[in-house]
Amino acid sequence: MFCVEKVKRIDYKDKPRLQRFLSDRARIEPRRKSGTCAKHQRMLTTALKRARYMALLPYTADHVRGMMSARDRAIAGGPPPERPPRPPYRPYAPRSEGPRPEGPRPEGATPRPEAPRPEAAAPKPEGSAPVS
Repeated sequence: MFCVEKVKRIDYKDKPRLQRFLSDRARIEPRRKSGTCAKHQRMLTTALKRARYMALLPYTADHVRGMMSARDRAIAGGPPPERPPRPPYRPYAPRSEGPRPEGPRPEGATPRPEAPRPEAAAPKPEGSAPVS
């Protein structure tokens, strides 16, 4: 293609021409697909890399970036991942209605109510023989 047009130098600013040599995933097309000679393929590769560096052409396609995880997108230089919404501020956790833990209480705390104790076994009447 470049040999037919007798191109001496491939300009990295010629965006429409360079885009023809990128695949749909923004990869550089190989020689067998683009039809360029070895000399012009090297020049084309250099021009494409310069255009990418100058942000005239993308390094990856948009649909490929959409498939990336938020972390990978941030590493590639894309927008930062969205933060999850923060829960409302609560200075302390709500008390549960379950049993309270046993242990020492701080000074000045109200005493715990006494738990009902099981009554001792009823006294046996005198004179009864032990059951064996």
